[in-house]
Amino acid sequence: MEIVTLRDPSAPVEAQFVPGSGMIGVSLTDAGVQLLGQRRGLDAYVADGKTMGIPLLYPWANRLSGTTYAVDDETVTLAPNTFRTDPNGLPIHGMLAAYPGWRVVAQTDDELTAEVDFGADADLLASFPFPHLLALTVRLSERTLTVRTAVTPTAGKAVPLCYGFHPYLQLPGVPRTEWIIETPPLQHLKLDAHGLPTCESTSQQAVTEPLGDKTFDDGYDQVPGGAVFAVSGGGRRIEVRFDQGYPAAQVFAPPGEDVVCFEPMAAPTDALRRGGYRVAQPGDSAVAQFSIRVGSPNV
Repeated sequence: MEIVTLRDPSAPVEAQFVPGSGMIGVSLTDAGVQLLGQRRGLDAYVADGKTMGIPLLYPWANRLSGTTYAVDDETVTLAPNTFRTDPNGLPIHGMLAAYPGWRVVAQTDDELTAEVDFGADADLLASFPFPHLLALTVRLSERTLTVRTAVTPTAGKAVPLCYGFHPYLQLPGVPRTEWIIETPPLQHLKLDAHGLPTCESTSQQAVTEPLGDKTFDDGYDQVPGGAVFAVSGGGRRIEVRFDQGYPAAQVFAPPGEDVVCFEPMAAPTDALRRGGYRVAQPGDSAVAQFSIRVGSPNV
C-alpha cells in the first residue's frame, strides 16, 4: 500500500496518509516526534478495522442503534458484511474502514486530494443508497493539518451527513496524568449503557482540566463553528479546530491508553436513525473542515 507523505514548507512537520486503505491518516510528526496514537497499527486497521491515527468514519460516525434507518419515505436495511459492529452488536463507524476504492486526483508536496464515487459501488449503495462523490483534501501548512471534506450528490437524491473523524492524539514523553485538556462550551449528551444518546442533555461551560486518570467516551452537541479543543503538556500543545460543518463531537480517552480524541462529527451519534442531520442537496456540495494545529515545542 502506498503511503503519501505531506511536508510543511515552513516547519519540520510531516503527515502521512494511505489512500488505498481508507484514506486514513497514519502519522503526524513534529521534528520526528509522533503525535498520533498508533495503537495496533495500520495492519490491524486494514485487517479488522481497529482504529488508529486519523480514520474517517463514513457515512456515519460512532454507532447506530439498529440495522435499519429511514430517509424520507425510504427504509434502508444495512447489507450484511458491509459494516462492523461494537461489542454490543451495534453497527459502528460506517463502511469505509480501509476501503481500497479511493482515487487520488491531485497531489503536491503539501496537499493531497482523493475521491470515492459511491454511485459506482453496488456494495456501498446497498447500505447507503445515495449516489454521491466524496472528496477528501488534506493540506499541511504553517504547522496545521487541514482536513476538508466535500459531499456532492450525483443523482436526484439528497445525501444525509452523519459522518466524522477520529483523530487519536498523544504527547510522547509526557505522562498522561500531566496532560491538560481544553474543551469549549458544549451541550453534553447523556448516553445510555450502549453509548447511545438519551433525550437528556446538560449545558457545559468551557473546561480546562488535567486529564489525570479520567476516562471519556462522551457525546456533545451544539459545537460552535471555530471551536477549539486542545491537549497540552511538556511544553507542547495540539489543537483541534472545528472550522465548519461539525456541530457535534465525541471526546474519547480510554483507560489504559495514552491517547485522547476530539472527534469532529457532522451529526450526533445515531442521527442516521433518529434524524436531526443536515443533507447535501442535489446540485450542490456540502463542505466540512477541521484542522489540527501542532504548536511549537516549549511555546
